[in-house]
Amino acid sequence: MTRNSKPWFKILCGAAVVLTVGCSSLKTPATANVAVSKAAVENAAGAGGAEFAPVEMSAAREKMARANKAMAAKNYKLADELATAAQADAKLAQSKANSAKAQAAADALQDDIRVLREELDRTSK
Repeated sequence: MTRNSKPWFKILCGAAVVLTVGCSSLKTPATANVAVSKAAVENAAGAGGAEFAPVEMSAAREKMARANKAMAAKNYKLADELATAAQADAKLAQSKANSAKAQAAADALQDDIRVLREELDRTSK
């Protein structure tokens, strides 16, 4: 190498290192976010999200499928965005399912209280 080409070689090597580190750091958060979002979708499904919030569960599953395709295509930014959106949809579905179950339990309890009151009224007469 000539004396004038050494600085350029160092600059090119430095740029290659920066690009390699920068690209690999994008993959790690996206991979972790996709995994966390997948778990959120599974938790929502287990909580009854498909029964009580089918629209949100469908959206979460569709976004997870798209996030997985983006990961396979190495489009980590898109994968991260889709995984975040899927996680939000899954959490909404899980919240709606939990709310519906709590409302059903409260309604059943109110019915039980009503029956007991009727029984008390009947026996006191």
